[in-house]
Amino acid sequence: MVEKAEKDQKEKDLTEGIRLNKFIANAGICARRKADELIVNGEVTVNGEVINEMGYKVLPKDIVKYKGQRVISEKKVYFLFNKPKDCITTTEDENGRRTVMDYIKEAKELRIYPIGRLDRNTTGLLVLTNDGELAQKLSHPSSNISKLYHVELDKKLTIPHYEEIVKGLTLEDGLVKVDGLEYEDNSKMNIGIEIHVGKNRIVRRIFEHLGYEVIKLDRVIYAGLTKKDLPRGKYRPLSEKEVVFLKYYLGKPTK
Repeated sequence: MVEKAEKDQKEKDLTEGIRLNKFIANAGICARRKADELIVNGEVTVNGEVINEMGYKVLPKDIVKYKGQRVISEKKVYFLFNKPKDCITTTEDENGRRTVMDYIKEAKELRIYPIGRLDRNTTGLLVLTNDGELAQKLSHPSSNISKLYHVELDKKLTIPHYEEIVKGLTLEDGLVKVDGLEYEDNSKMNIGIEIHVGKNRIVRRIFEHLGYEVIKLDRVIYAGLTKKDLPRGKYRPLSEKEVVFLKYYLGKPTK
């Protein structure tokens, strides 16, 4: 029934048009409420004419522009996934191992892909989308995306090593600084580490450099998104508010 309703709506949009604010939101420019403001402020044109009319509908043949740039309305989708262990962060695996795509039933139809990577043994949050602009923004080093990990070590993290990490470590590919570090319990084997550096296996390499083995590594916060009410191996669509937050989380888009 849901699929039929969606199909009927698409056919209706093709023949009767789609509201301009929805068209803009589907293109990933902003949420509908913000799109209404853009329209009222005269920042959107249709076929070369400024449109201020709320509820105005556009047809597939119409040319919509925002700030002089054409707006292409394609339905973008965004999912938050709590990756389990032994899952590969790729769209497919030549060795037949289970990938993140196997957990998301809409994956093949929507042609989504994961942003960034978590190695096979690391668990936690990933964003999957078909929005290439957002993927590029969140993956770019200059974006400084904040990530929080829970780490379980094979032995206590000593105070000198704690202080060394906070001060900054020089690894084989340069200096690495963390944004935050704390003991999570009295055992001093469970550590919380906040970092924005996007280098490969960076959290594991920080502790391995000091002689520790990482037993478990779990990403619990990614770009302000949390694992709240999202069990391991499950996913959910991001809310409109969360999508807008991600798009403007770091201010201006990367160039």
